[in-house]
Amino acid sequence: MTDISFRDATRADVPEIVRMLADDALGGQRERYEDPLPAAYYDAFAALTAQAGNRIVLAEMAGRVVGCAQLVFLPGLSLVGMKRAQIEGVRVDSSTRGHGIGEKLVRHCLVLAKQEGCGVMQLTTDKSRADAHRFYERLGFVGSHLGMKLKL
Repeated sequence: MTDISFRDATRADVPEIVRMLADDALGGQRERYEDPLPAAYYDAFAALTAQAGNRIVLAEMAGRVVGCAQLVFLPGLSLVGMKRAQIEGVRVDSSTRGHGIGEKLVRHCLVLAKQEGCGVMQLTTDKSRADAHRFYERLGFVGSHLGMKLKL
């Protein structure tokens, strides 16, 4: 496996990010990877990159985007004002899965979170994603809380 490098996403990366988000059983049902890409994706990217502490980190291999994760730094009052990192939308290109790219991407995000002064990294993962649960547990994440969502 070639070396993996990391960088923040740009607007030009949005189609590749959406392609990876759509490339699994759940994502294929809820994303719209089409040409042209719906403007809502570009609007969302503009909004998240305009917000301080919100970014999409890309993994690249030989100049090709092979993974992505949204990383958000959240200031808080609880736990004596501890800052948290939230990681979402972690995906690895289906043609490169099983080669440690996801682990390297998450570990890179952990380094970024520590550099930002975060005391914890948190995430949610769909209950149906048993492989993802094992992946995160192998990296040291613990299912210590019950996540809940309400569609608006």
